[in-house]
Amino acid sequence: MLTIHTAALLLPGGGRPPVPGGAVAVRDTVVAALGPYEELAAAHPGARVRRWPGLLAPGLVQYDAVRLLTEWYFPDPREAGTLGTEPLTGAALDGLGPDSAWRPGSVRRGLHRMLGLGTTHLAGRFDDATLRGPVARSGLTVLPPARTAAGAPCLDPFAHGRDLAAAAHGPLTEGARADFAAFDAPDEPALLAEGAGRCVGTVLGGRLVYRRR
Repeated sequence: MLTIHTAALLLPGGGRPPVPGGAVAVRDTVVAALGPYEELAAAHPGARVRRWPGLLAPGLVQYDAVRLLTEWYFPDPREAGTLGTEPLTGAALDGLGPDSAWRPGSVRRGLHRMLGLGTTHLAGRFDDATLRGPVARSGLTVLPPARTAAGAPCLDPFAHGRDLAAAAHGPLTEGARADFAAFDAPDEPALLAEGAGRCVGTVLGGRLVYRRR
């Protein structure tokens, strides 16, 4: 089945101009078409339609993935009363005991947090078995390691002054794998100002893998 995702603005990337009232048509795992919603809807009258607030943009790359998954602990929701809901780092990890006891669950939850920020690609080398399995099952695309910014790692792919061109995995292209996200922001400047936490939906290989409730 073909699904059309539409929002008030489409940012296709690759130097192409924004498309007001734009849409991305997805068939199976790939982008079938891009353009104004009216044109795509007319060409595919039987398509399922998903309407998103804000804008659609290419999925983002998490360059700090290895450090985040190995240096941070992502609490289980059931631990919120004692550990809170935000990731633990540094000395706070000491009280958790051997990392073999808590690392696997933390990695899975960390990957889910990344999906909730519009992440579709991870840069790094995931040689450790604790990381390799969950990353492979997540469906996220792994890219070669890249130089990361100095300082502490950050979950938001827009951190360290990255704009959409620097944070995105690449432009949305017909025939390419359908990896993109919806953000509840009116335009790119607002998105950069507010951060990837404005993500309301992430599509990975054509599948809706995250949707803010």
